[in-house]
Amino acid sequence: MNSSVSRSRLSRFGSAAICVLAVAAVVPAAVQAQRSDIPRLASGVPDLNGIWQALGNAHWDIEPHTARAALAMMEGPVIPVPRHEILAMGALGSVPSGVGIVVGGEIPYLPAALTLRNENRENYLDRDPQIKCYLPGVPRATYLPFPFQVFQSESKFFIAYEYAGAVRDVYLQDPGPAQVDTWMGQSVGTWEGDVFVVEATGFNGQAWLDRAGNHASLSLTVTERYTMTSPDHIMYEATLEDSNTFSRPWTISMPLYRHINENARLGQFKCVEFVEELMYGHLRKNPIGR
Repeated sequence: MNSSVSRSRLSRFGSAAICVLAVAAVVPAAVQAQRSDIPRLASGVPDLNGIWQALGNAHWDIEPHTARAALAMMEGPVIPVPRHEILAMGALGSVPSGVGIVVGGEIPYLPAALTLRNENRENYLDRDPQIKCYLPGVPRATYLPFPFQVFQSESKFFIAYEYAGAVRDVYLQDPGPAQVDTWMGQSVGTWEGDVFVVEATGFNGQAWLDRAGNHASLSLTVTERYTMTSPDHIMYEATLEDSNTFSRPWTISMPLYRHINENARLGQFKCVEFVEELMYGHLRKNPIGR
């Protein structure tokens, strides 16, 4: 009797084990089948060609944040209210909430750099380089509310951004240190398996990371990782290192989405001419509205 029961239990255990092993064997196959859907160049590396865009509100503030009336506030009769320059915009000048893209939630600023960030936030209407149509820098260019296009071949990798006509020529062979410091820096890319890793250096230290005043210095190094997870999705990660600004390296992470509509293309937003009055209007003999 006991022997029969034991054999029965062993039989059931054996059947269950076989099922578990079968499922374990199928899962990697399914994952592999999914990865085989990723488009590839002749060399076998993922084909990232296409128009991509980030979704969400990280362009306002890359840290987690609640909705608020404005970034720049002034004292009100009871509570702070938006500054005069924003009042006329009403809800359009308010800040939507965001879950943030900073891994861990908080940027590890050094004390002086945190103070500067807070000052930037209160005065972003005067200080944010994007308002004056300066180039966005890296990684900010990736999560602005504008698409960008990747042009990739076996020997070249180029990114064109809709905002301000910004571009990046990603070198696939290291040319050595950047000869000059620029807004977009110098980028060098390598493949680590299916992950395209880009190291960007040579920045001028003037670009911000968002509208909320988050910033870095000219010693910034950004290491980006582009991982295609499906034909129409890229997981984007960027690790920022800057010993003048941050107490340790930290990372942002977010998905990028491919534009799949048939007539997808980059528009033109060369905004320099749109800010001429803002920047140089005071030089008129009779300034407008001043």
